[in-house]
Amino acid sequence: MMMMMKISSSRFSNFSLIIFLAAVLLISFPISAESRNGDHNEFLQCLSLRLQNHSHGISDVVYTPNESSYWSILRKSINNLRFMLAATARPQVIVTPLQESQIPAIVVCAKQNGMQIRTRSGGHDYEGLSYTSPVPFVIVDLFNLNDIAIDVAQMTAWVQTGATNGQLYYALGQTSNTIGFPAGSCPTVGVGGLFSGGGYGPLFRKYGLAADNIVDAHMVDVNGRILDRKSMGEDVFWAIRGGGGASFGIITAWKIKLVTVPETVTIFSVSRTLQQNATELVHKWQYVAPYMPKDMLLSINVGPVTISSTGERTVQANFNSMFLGRIDGLLELLQQSFPELGVRREDCLEVSYIQAVLFFGGYNVQQSPELLTSRNPEIPSAIRATRFSFKSKTDYLLKPIPKYGIEGMWKLLLERAPDMAELLMVPYGGRMNEISESEIPFPHRAGTLYKFQQIAHWTRPEQSKPSFSWVRNFYNYLTPFVSKSPRLAYLNYRDLDLGVNNGDKTSYREASRWGLRYYKSNFKRLVQVKTMIDPTNYFRNEQSIPVGHARKSL
Repeated sequence: MMMMMKISSSRFSNFSLIIFLAAVLLISFPISAESRNGDHNEFLQCLSLRLQNHSHGISDVVYTPNESSYWSILRKSINNLRFMLAATARPQVIVTPLQESQIPAIVVCAKQNGMQIRTRSGGHDYEGLSYTSPVPFVIVDLFNLNDIAIDVAQMTAWVQTGATNGQLYYALGQTSNTIGFPAGSCPTVGVGGLFSGGGYGPLFRKYGLAADNIVDAHMVDVNGRILDRKSMGEDVFWAIRGGGGASFGIITAWKIKLVTVPETVTIFSVSRTLQQNATELVHKWQYVAPYMPKDMLLSINVGPVTISSTGERTVQANFNSMFLGRIDGLLELLQQSFPELGVRREDCLEVSYIQAVLFFGGYNVQQSPELLTSRNPEIPSAIRATRFSFKSKTDYLLKPIPKYGIEGMWKLLLERAPDMAELLMVPYGGRMNEISESEIPFPHRAGTLYKFQQIAHWTRPEQSKPSFSWVRNFYNYLTPFVSKSPRLAYLNYRDLDLGVNNGDKTSYREASRWGLRYYKSNFKRLVQVKTMIDPTNYFRNEQSIPVGHARKSL
């Protein structure tokens, strides 16, 4: 049975108060000098000519800064509010294609007129690379390309790259309560960026990453050709599943392999403060969570809190879990492996898989799954980074942090106010141990205990500098405890502190400063693929894969 589902979202959903205030400020900001100096008229003329025979002409898909709707389109997918600032370079044109067939014209016209392309599907990229650039550029915003076609018989689906995690989960839930996909937790993240960088979520210890479960794709290359897996070749298909699609072209759709989930899963979230033995529990977690059965995910998020009854500042660790089974099986597993956590039956809840998706998205499990289709939700607290300015850094742990190291982390956390800092610890193991480092560009496999993410949030511009300082100080503090030579990082939590390229002339040696951290030895092959598919380095950003200028270095 083939099921076609069109998931549409409101183009102008209500934002939270903080986003509204930031948007008001944005309207009064001038366009950057780079945008003012560039002339985009020839690009528009080229595009108008090439789209004249399409059912939707240029007026339906193009927004320029002299139109009020330009600002609405630009800011609707800015999920890190520090990029609302006037200093952020703005696009000369935003194009929102309604059909895949319109994208080749956009690529050809932008290339002919010296305009760089930045591709956006959800706008969650941590450094704003999908909607900012220091040179004249056009945003190709793919939010209208969000069709999802599910083939239950073959257990596959075609997902256009502008769909979000939430839209995909909702479509699957409407089809069957025993079909899932190992995509991410945050419902508003676009699948275009998530899949091309790896993509992990509650099912990844059972089934691997989103990118591990992709079987075909459509991509528009630098010459405006629409390619599928066969026509792009296995090397390019390998590269775009974890190597960052924006370095190679514009991904327009992914064919994914669906997975089975039980009708009933079990979730829980229990919190422990320092006064409730949090240090010992987090320390023990490192020796337990990565080795649990594949059906179990037990992650931690930690932050500073104030005890309401006493006003005392402390650190609280929240242990969040999904078990692909019922409560009895979960409690038996925890009693054997982690009895110190003290999880009780009343802490647990048996739910459907789609309800578990709501849980990890920050919603109440009794709320309507239709909420997952919103691109600008009002409620989720688990995705706080979309409501604040933030800076994040990541690490991979290959051995446990000793107890004294954890205690030092708490001291640093307490330098921040409640809700202004967060640590996320996600265990690996399971299926991730079984997939080769070179299977796709994402290399963090066997031997990885867990991924560590630190985030600083802030709401006022004057808080920016101390927040950046805090994040970098925390990162420096972790140096003795994390991976080394290179110190590893996750592409989808991109960090420009690791280095930026030198325009279109970036060498392999320069780019390896961040390339080896994201991809390890796979970086060399990514450079070779890039040189083959985009030899002029047209598709580039501050941390894109370089072409092989220095052949000997490859």
